[in-house]
Amino acid sequence: MSPSNKKSNRQSSKNKTNREKLAAAQRQAKIRAAAVVGGLLAVVVGGTVAWTAVNRLDGVTSYRYLGSVHQTEPVKYAESPPVGGPHNPTWLNCGVYTKPVEDDLAVHSLEHGAVWITYRADLPEAQRRTLEQLVDGRTYTLLSPYPGLKEAVVISAWNRQLRASDANDPRLAKFLAKFEQGTQAPERGAPCSGGVTGA
Repeated sequence: MSPSNKKSNRQSSKNKTNREKLAAAQRQAKIRAAAVVGGLLAVVVGGTVAWTAVNRLDGVTSYRYLGSVHQTEPVKYAESPPVGGPHNPTWLNCGVYTKPVEDDLAVHSLEHGAVWITYRADLPEAQRRTLEQLVDGRTYTLLSPYPGLKEAVVISAWNRQLRASDANDPRLAKFLAKFEQGTQAPERGAPCSGGVTGA
């Protein structure tokens, strides 16, 4: 083989090696890019899942009552305690009540964006104090005992309700934070004072 042919073969072999290295480098770059994109997607999806898990509130039942239906006659509610529907033209002043209050007055307060926490009459004193602390300083809450309640505590907003077996259930505070003056209330921002005071 002539020296020129040997040189040509070496050059060809070198070019082939360079092309293979370049192809390998491109494959590695694609793999790294795919890994980065996959990692970003995992972060985004993971973040979305985490956000959903944090903001989801297990045990909340939703209803579909329309607001602004006033009547002076007694109302028979499907839910106990009620979460919406026809109600008295006057609302119940927000606050802490030690005796049961009238459903149709409390429902009007729910329409204004209040959250109503009801508890069983035999709830231990320590748990009642826990509920009082939960509503302390809030202007759109009602707290009262409720006759015939099966669960220890039921927390209600317009079209939303959660039942709990203990006043220390962390979902109660989350419910309150989410639904007090929440968008589910047809007349949120309307007063929760200047109405009537319960028993």
